[in-house]
Amino acid sequence: MPHDTIRFPLHDEDTAPGESPALLRQAGENLGKIPNLERVMASSPPLLRAYVQMWELFDETSFTPIERQVVYQTANYENNCTYCVPWHTWLSQQTGMAPAVSDALRQGLPLPDARLEALRVFTTSLIEQRGHPSSEMKEAFFAAGWEPHHALEAILGLAVKLMSNYTNGVAGTPLDSMVKPFAWTKPAAAKENHT
Repeated sequence: MPHDTIRFPLHDEDTAPGESPALLRQAGENLGKIPNLERVMASSPPLLRAYVQMWELFDETSFTPIERQVVYQTANYENNCTYCVPWHTWLSQQTGMAPAVSDALRQGLPLPDARLEALRVFTTSLIEQRGHPSSEMKEAFFAAGWEPHHALEAILGLAVKLMSNYTNGVAGTPLDSMVKPFAWTKPAAAKENHT
């Protein structure tokens, strides 16, 4: 989807309304640049504030940085977010995630680590079942060593991704130059299976 530049401008600190300039500065300090996602979100200061705060809250969960990226990237894949998959490929590299795990997440394939795979499958189930995973799915998740609080924390991660994935779907956010090497489209076989 092309970027709707008229309805969803890429704000900067000079054009953003309300409290968005301060939030854009914060994003720039954290990542070294202001991502286009946050620049689009800046049109709605409450959305941008919620996104920034909930991202920080997900960082405070008991998930490791790699585990958080599994939740995020699973949502990105399932929601077909061509903006977020490249960004989280780059972020996953920063965590030290094994390339085989990152590649599998980008392809929607089983992960080579059994515990991480259980997290990916459970996260996928939450999305596909609209928050109502089967009893069997929950038992498989807990049998892999995850705890009830992890199930709840995964919901927080999905809430963060709902904001970013849906914003990008509505606005057609253009991909930032720094992550263009990781550009992504959903594999054709996966698209066919979801139609």
